[in-house]
Amino acid sequence: MSETAVGHAGTGAAGARPQAAAQGRGLRRDVGRIALLFTSVGSVIGSGWLLGALNATRVAGPAAVISWGVGAFAVMLLAVIHAELGGMHPTAGGVARYPHYAFGSLAGFGMGWVYWLGSVTLAPIEVEAALQYASNYVDDGFGFNLVHQSSGQVVLTGPGYAVAAVLMLVFVTINVYGVRKLAQANTAIVWWKIAIPIVAIIALAATSFHGSNFSAGDGFAPAGVKGILSAIATGGVIFAFQGFEQAIQFGGESSNPRRNIPFAIIGAMLIGAIMYLLLEVVFIGALNPSSASHGWANLSFTNDFGPFAGLATMLGLGWLATLLYADAFISPAGTGLVYTGSSARITYALGRNGYIPGAFDKLSERGVPFFSIIFAFAVGMLLFLPFPGWQKLVGFISSATVIIYASQCVTMAAMRRQLPDAERPFRVRFGEVLAPIGFAIGDLIVLFSGWTTNWKLFVAILIGFALLAISQLTRPRAERVALDWKPGAWLLPWLGGLALISWLSSFDGRNTLHFGVDMLVTIVFSFAIYALALRLRLSPEEVRARIDSTADEAFEEVGA
Repeated sequence: MSETAVGHAGTGAAGARPQAAAQGRGLRRDVGRIALLFTSVGSVIGSGWLLGALNATRVAGPAAVISWGVGAFAVMLLAVIHAELGGMHPTAGGVARYPHYAFGSLAGFGMGWVYWLGSVTLAPIEVEAALQYASNYVDDGFGFNLVHQSSGQVVLTGPGYAVAAVLMLVFVTINVYGVRKLAQANTAIVWWKIAIPIVAIIALAATSFHGSNFSAGDGFAPAGVKGILSAIATGGVIFAFQGFEQAIQFGGESSNPRRNIPFAIIGAMLIGAIMYLLLEVVFIGALNPSSASHGWANLSFTNDFGPFAGLATMLGLGWLATLLYADAFISPAGTGLVYTGSSARITYALGRNGYIPGAFDKLSERGVPFFSIIFAFAVGMLLFLPFPGWQKLVGFISSATVIIYASQCVTMAAMRRQLPDAERPFRVRFGEVLAPIGFAIGDLIVLFSGWTTNWKLFVAILIGFALLAISQLTRPRAERVALDWKPGAWLLPWLGGLALISWLSSFDGRNTLHFGVDMLVTIVFSFAIYALALRLRLSPEEVRARIDSTADEAFEEVGA
């Protein structure tokens, strides 16, 4: 491996030999090109395709097709920026590590914590979604129900919680057994996850397509521009597209990461964008023309948890409905499988950087972060307890993930200045122009998520920094992590400013900043923070020290 392959900075000297190497084991390089692509594709195609079309249409009407197009463009821009970083520095848990390389420990911990909030939550929520779908066809003759209604929310029953625990244990077992088995299991699932949406698109388009639906009800765009933008964040668009970065999370375990990571990221986004746009078009076209008679916001029919299966049933396509009900379990479960491993690799990266206890960076004999995987399972089980709604939690996950996506924009720009001569197998054209635009787009998507979602996220972020403070205060002075306050000084004003703008905005906020004004303020604020972050970045020597400190963290075991 080259010296720029991976990076880490702990509490000690930059050149300290990594613990994994000292123990004689490291992350295994077992994931090939297609398997890495399918890791990202398998995350992009989850429960989002089953719910996204209905939810986006309720928010934006038929103009949801524009929401999907704008969302695809925005996320593709963020994805290619990730591809440059991933190809340049392939490492396990890389999304949490790149800000650490460029801006030091404070930024590294902050972004690692935010991403962990999103990833550790997604696996159990996907499992819960799978069980909610399964409840549509579990026969009462079994003597139990998987879910029930509580205060208007769908929550797991006792038996449902037990089934969820079993499913999570399956995820843990596959992840603990090794990344090769994870990749093999995910590849088989992804073939199914790609095939079923394609079959649904063809079958629905061939059976029923009413072009007049796009102007039915209260019109093409009943909520106007604001509805189109809101659907991107709250209608499930961003949630559906997220997951392309999984190729980076497992990049340190790929057989040829510099080639495979950009291929996997861009390939997954292209597949997802085309699929979701077509699904939205056929969903609207296949509806009964009278469905929107009471307005698109009130669109409903049997089996809202599986709207495509409901459409298939209404159109007499029983065979398709059967396939869709099966996929309604397999797709979310497949995504949960990947995120169980992904969230564990984030805590592994945080452990390697010295932010959390050392047990998290220990590797098993099979070269996987065993303790981190078990911890992800434990947190996931806690999240299965009655929670305030699946859809609201999806908004939480989306906002958390977009904050991470935005941070990579400024990180890429900083590393171009810090390491201008480093090898970049994939280099974004016009990257110096696209990076600040991507940063602003990410902040705008957080704005569109609305204050009712964002306040929960910012409270969770504050809890993370409180835990970091407790960790620092309870450690002996010699073991405390140097937090690099100066290069990371832009982080807290950025997050605090986003919270303040969201609170004052027209998106579920106080509406002190009216629609349009809040967007303009967000854009100006984003550019100011972007410029500040670049000015405060670490020196090239400090970046190289962080990268060099664990250059041999991963290795390939011959004959394994």
